[in-house]
Amino acid sequence: MPVTTEIVAGGDADFMAVHHVTASGSQTEIGRALAEQARRVHGWRPQPADPVKARARRAWFARHWPQHLARMRGAAEALGLDPDDDTVHLDGAGGVPVGSACSASYYPPGRTTDGRAVLGRNYDFFTTSAEALFAMLHGRPAPEGDTGLPLSSRPHVITSIPDDGPATTVLTMNELDGAMEGVNEHGLAVALLIADAETVSAPVEAGPQVGLATAQLPRFLLDTCTTAAAALDALLGAKQYDLGVPLHYLVGDRSGDAFVWERGPGGDEHAVRSDGALCVTNHLLHRHPDPADLPEDTVESLLTYRRHRTIAERSAGGGLSAERMREALDVVRVDAATDTPYPVRTLWRSVFDLDRCTMATRFYLGDEPGGAPRYSPELEFPARTLQRV
Repeated sequence: MPVTTEIVAGGDADFMAVHHVTASGSQTEIGRALAEQARRVHGWRPQPADPVKARARRAWFARHWPQHLARMRGAAEALGLDPDDDTVHLDGAGGVPVGSACSASYYPPGRTTDGRAVLGRNYDFFTTSAEALFAMLHGRPAPEGDTGLPLSSRPHVITSIPDDGPATTVLTMNELDGAMEGVNEHGLAVALLIADAETVSAPVEAGPQVGLATAQLPRFLLDTCTTAAAALDALLGAKQYDLGVPLHYLVGDRSGDAFVWERGPGGDEHAVRSDGALCVTNHLLHRHPDPADLPEDTVESLLTYRRHRTIAERSAGGGLSAERMREALDVVRVDAATDTPYPVRTLWRSVFDLDRCTMATRFYLGDEPGGAPRYSPELEFPARTLQRV
């Protein structure tokens, strides 16, 4: 099985070191490679499981997401475990995102100058260690002498070319069998964002449940769907739960079809659409459909309303392009000068060309002495890195 791993941006002297893992072969072989990487970089170990729930999870994956189940079996091989062991969870290879202040947008081909659909996002997250972040979320001071690496300092770009499904390129902060965003070889792209910044509380530590966890949902859609319409059908038929804080998702394809997927606190489901550009930040769009009629921001809202108004204004009308998307995302990025009390930065900016099935991303490497952010050059990652044999 061809597997390559390289650092493509940053390094030990920078805020982050970005790994690019490329793997082909069976889903089991790909899962083994990802588990080995998660163990090397994050020190990942399987977490204890309730045997009844572990069996139910495997049965659900077998029925709805066999690709993930096969990768779990590969993880078991990497760790020398029985793949049917009911006492541990063989997924969740890393950690889970616990909150972020992201912005994203989708431009349909009918509104772009070159007739190609594009989807872009800023991924904004805390620059602290896991210990300091969890202390802050629970209202406690940061631990003294905290020397842990920032939770967001070792992201991975993962390109998978399986024998039995679409090739995908995904970007993940620290969970190698999930994704924050990605694209597949059919021109379908997905990005996740925190859903309701103002009312979100500390994550409920309930552990993995049956169905799709928040960071698994993008990978599930890219593994199993070719279009946004197929993705909506899949979501309407899939059991989902929040592991970490509630999220919502921007889903778009090369044809011009796109929606934001949201779930209300009572389990109600919403697919929010737009005739033009579709923009999303960190509030529920089905509750606030008009960007001209948004509440004022509070300390807790992470500037979600201001960012949404700005990006929607800059994405209005026709004559849109990937460059206009980059400009709009740069205007709403979070840096040292942004009016927020939290230690948050825009860690990367990705722009997906859905006709070419590529992800172009630049990564945050630190702040200059004057406070300006320092980024890597923009790097392009196609969903089809390897040729099928």
